[in-house]
Amino acid sequence: MAARIIDGKQVAHDIRAELKKETAQLKEQGIVPGLGVILVGEDPASQSYVTAKERACAETGLYSDDNRLPADTTQADLVALIQNMNADPKIHGILVQLPLPKHLNEAEALLTIDPAKDVDGFHPVNVGRMVLGEKAFLPCTPHGVIQLLARSGVTIAGAHAVVVGRSNIVGKPLANMLLQKKENANATVTVCHTGTADIAYHTRQADIVIVAAGRPNTLTADMVKDGATVIDVGVNRVEDASRKSGFRLVGDVDFEAIKDKASLITPVPGGVGPMTIAMLLYNTVESAKRAMA
Repeated sequence: MAARIIDGKQVAHDIRAELKKETAQLKEQGIVPGLGVILVGEDPASQSYVTAKERACAETGLYSDDNRLPADTTQADLVALIQNMNADPKIHGILVQLPLPKHLNEAEALLTIDPAKDVDGFHPVNVGRMVLGEKAFLPCTPHGVIQLLARSGVTIAGAHAVVVGRSNIVGKPLANMLLQKKENANATVTVCHTGTADIAYHTRQADIVIVAAGRPNTLTADMVKDGATVIDVGVNRVEDASRKSGFRLVGDVDFEAIKDKASLITPVPGGVGPMTIAMLLYNTVESAKRAMA
């Protein structure tokens, strides 16, 4: 039987609708959730992503302070702008779009962000709080994966979840979030990576497989047990002469082969991707609510 497709676009739409109502209620109390965005340079993918965030803010009712800086912006100017946003009460969340131009120090820029406004969840203070199970801004893509699972009726507690990939942005935080003794968590977690001798041995035992490896066809049909839930975080460009652009987007999962074996599966595009922006807005609204406390 073919797998049920998890529609990330629809789930993200539902979350934005919920946030729109919350934002309207906050506005009645004199608070407008504000997101400060910094984009340095003219990377096309980053520009497209920031534009999508601006559109999502407008749709949800958030205030968006967009700063598009030239590629030759100095470290001092970047840090000064972040510090100004830290001090601005209209800004509840700060996003520095990565990657930055090579002459800029990403680590220093991220450390400059006030942890109370770190809506990307990358600051070491928020990472530490997350690991300890304390209240923290959760990284947007991993949090989006958790929401996709929960809102699709997948039981996480007691399940064996295998995460393929160990990046600081997705793999590590997601594994940590899944094993927490909390709602929508409490799984038994295995992490596979380039040093794992036999990845298929582990993925074949998984109830939930989440792939964030950055390589097409990392997960093939013979690596998945019947009825597993498969979440594909990857986004890869592959050549396709039939497309006007000359390429198409695929994930890390062999979707066509696995969709007839899994019980649930996310597509690429339209799966995890839309959730990242939705959870960024979620964190910004949460920050605004905390500022009122």
